[in-house]
Amino acid sequence: MALATLISRITGFVRQLALAAVLGLGVVNDSYTVANTLPAMLYEILLGGVLTSVVVPLLVRAAKEDADQGEAYVQRLVTIASVALSVASVLAVVAAPLLAVLFLGDGEDANPQLATMFNYLLLPLILFYGLSGLFGAILNARSVFGPPAWAPVLNNVIVLVSLGIYTLVPGEISINPARLSDPKLLVLGLGTTAGIVAQALVQLPGLRRAGFHFGWRWGWDSRLTQASGMAAWFVLYVLIGQLGFVVTTRSAAQGDPGGVVIYSLVWLLLQLPYGVLGYSLLTAIMPRMSRAAADSDWRGVVEHLSVASRYLIVLMVPITVVFTLAGPQIGVALFSLGKAGSNAERLGAALAVSAFGLLPYAVTMLQLRVFYSMADARTPTMINAVMVAVKLPLLLACPMFLDDSDVVLGLTAVNSLSMVVGALVGQVWLRRRLGQVETRRSLITLRNCLVGAVPAVGAVFALRALTDLNGVSGAWLDLVFTTLIVGTVMGLALILMRTPELTNALGAPILNRFGRGRSAGPRKP
Repeated sequence: MALATLISRITGFVRQLALAAVLGLGVVNDSYTVANTLPAMLYEILLGGVLTSVVVPLLVRAAKEDADQGEAYVQRLVTIASVALSVASVLAVVAAPLLAVLFLGDGEDANPQLATMFNYLLLPLILFYGLSGLFGAILNARSVFGPPAWAPVLNNVIVLVSLGIYTLVPGEISINPARLSDPKLLVLGLGTTAGIVAQALVQLPGLRRAGFHFGWRWGWDSRLTQASGMAAWFVLYVLIGQLGFVVTTRSAAQGDPGGVVIYSLVWLLLQLPYGVLGYSLLTAIMPRMSRAAADSDWRGVVEHLSVASRYLIVLMVPITVVFTLAGPQIGVALFSLGKAGSNAERLGAALAVSAFGLLPYAVTMLQLRVFYSMADARTPTMINAVMVAVKLPLLLACPMFLDDSDVVLGLTAVNSLSMVVGALVGQVWLRRRLGQVETRRSLITLRNCLVGAVPAVGAVFALRALTDLNGVSGAWLDLVFTTLIVGTVMGLALILMRTPELTNALGAPILNRFGRGRSAGPRKP
């Protein structure tokens, strides 16, 4: 599963790079990005949060309690979900023009007509997003993890193949007027659709091997009603988040063309370190934290929270420094291929000004998991509401007070600022629930990281003063040197400052070799 997840993230990132190279960072990719996001967003509202909060635990319970190992319950669940998602897909397709205007507005720099054409092809995917998530939940509940983990890889490969075909089709996508019969638009839209359909259907053999046999079964299960309260908080959480997304896309569309896709790619880049490093850490911590919460061992919950927070700081702060120093270089290095080159530096600048939100985002995700481990879905929704309340007026202000080319920089910075607010609010509420949450220990680790960043930043600037790196190759060299310098200098600084999160794993053996092991012995984690 770990290998599949890694390959999925790699192929997903390659897919985004290919989309930027083939479509550019302009109005076509803006329209496609909005249309491609809509079915996933509507699925999250209808089923995604409920799957996470309610369905999987109930699947496990039904398998243990029911005489048929939960077969009837699962059949009833799939039947209800299939009908509901099908109806939602039809209604969404009918409302495609309204949804395009809702998310993009009707200004001169937006193209809701083109987004509408993409919507007609992509909104039916609401059904298949839902089935993919539901099939994965059924398999996971039966301790089968391979097919759901590998399914997104197939999706990414199909889209990459579709992009290859797209480049072979002559001409360009017609923007004014936008036409559903446009060959390039059909290749891109139907290729994307085929990827999600395959992501759902490829799990069917795994379901059969796991012993699940589908049959239409109508009726309602009382266990779903019992858990509806928690599910309602999850749905509200998603709705609040999507309100922020609507305002973001409309604001981005008021700046220079490409604002929507640049914002989306910056957010993807910020999530990547968390997805590879932070998520792995939380995956290891969560079972222990959940067991402690189930046993009402609140001291244990606090200890796991503290350890995870401090390791997130050590992992995320150096990456934040690299993103801040080398944001423009990352943009040029990764997004200068094909049609994306003209906006590559603007994308990198947006990454640099928003990198400070990486650590708060990771910490907020940790805090939400603590509340979920205590079976509390209400508090995460309230935290999300506070973040969106802070974010909305600032998002609306960006097009009013910034130049068109700088609007997306403001939007990404505002999003990161909301993450800072979320982390602070979450810490306050955790303290109210759990008492002392060892905030001071986390702040000491953060202080050490910031102190260690000072010589690292100085070394990077010194190297740049001695070199003159230009172009794509120069951006790659600068990025490599910056990463090596920041990693090496900050790592040594943290070891010298006896930062436990590093010395316990690495620093003590090094210092022991130089005869200083006694003073650098491991501290209490």
